Amino acid sequence: MRRFAEAEDLSGVVRDALGGARRIAGVQRLRGGSKKGVYRVRLAGAGTPSVIVYSWADEENFWPGATAGEGTDGTDPFAPASGLEPFLAAQRLLRELGARVPRLLLADGSRQRYAADVAVVEDVPGGTLEALLDTDPAAARKALTDLARTLDLMQSRRAPRYGRVDLLERGGTALGGSCEQLVLDRALRDLGEAAGRDSRIAAARGRLDDRLRTLRALVAPRTEHGLIHGELGPDHVLVTEDGEAVLIDIEGLMYFDVEWEHVFLRLRFQERYEALARPGLDPRRLALYELAMRLSLVAGPLRLLDGDFPDREFMQGIAEHNLEEALALLP
Repeated sequence: MRRFAEAEDLSGVVRDALGGARRIAGVQRLRGGSKKGVYRVRLAGAGTPSVIVYSWADEENFWPGATAGEGTDGTDPFAPASGLEPFLAAQRLLRELGARVPRLLLADGSRQRYAADVAVVEDVPGGTLEALLDTDPAAARKALTDLARTLDLMQSRRAPRYGRVDLLERGGTALGGSCEQLVLDRALRDLGEAAGRDSRIAAARGRLDDRLRTLRALVAPRTEHGLIHGELGPDHVLVTEDGEAVLIDIEGLMYFDVEWEHVFLRLRFQERYEALARPGLDPRRLALYELAMRLSLVAGPLRLLDGDFPDREFMQGIAEHNLEEALALLP
């Protein structure tokens, strides 16, 4: 049985983050996280009503065979992005650019206050953009405009090398020779894994393999890369009461082809993507990356279901939808 954090566990962390003798009135572990725990901590008395605590404890990581620190210093941009170090590197860079992220109140990797790396950040009161798109379309349009501004800030930041920002900050070099080859290699691994788990992918494996290689051959080399979030869906954007878009789950921030970001944006925002679309994207990269991402969103969720991830129906639905979409991309 996994043991998650309770009020007594987090009391010292929260007290040191806020100062004084603030008392915890309640702790709620928020759903959806697969690599870290996200807790809303309600506070008694006057002042800040609540904060968010991130915990990178091993108990919080649901990926089979993973530990909470896996991939934090890896050279593969697609390795599991988790841990205090990549979080802080992403936080610093995004704030430097003027992109809105939750205000950091405390970061502690000493494990003296709590038996894992933790961070305490502000609790943005407006909820997620995903919820707002359903409940208040007018307010959501304002947030989408602000998110587009944030994307411009990020994608205008260029680098000659690709890789996660924490790796490059340490002077490291990312795996592989190009973004497009890295994507192809990963897609072929995902294809093999998905084919071993689903007969429909197995039956189409040869055609999918040929299609991936054909699309890769059409992509020309590139020497500059933009800054991308990597999984920027509406559930990873909070909205302030003033309509500002606030990025969360930022540990995977990296320099890469911006087309990778836009394939994910188009997939997650669907008809609302037009507000986020930008000129100058390479259609050949988009074609390769769309098929690769669909295969990743089949293999990844099915792999996660090998463990004890609680929201199993949700993950199975993601895998099923993207399996159908991947097959639909075959000529």
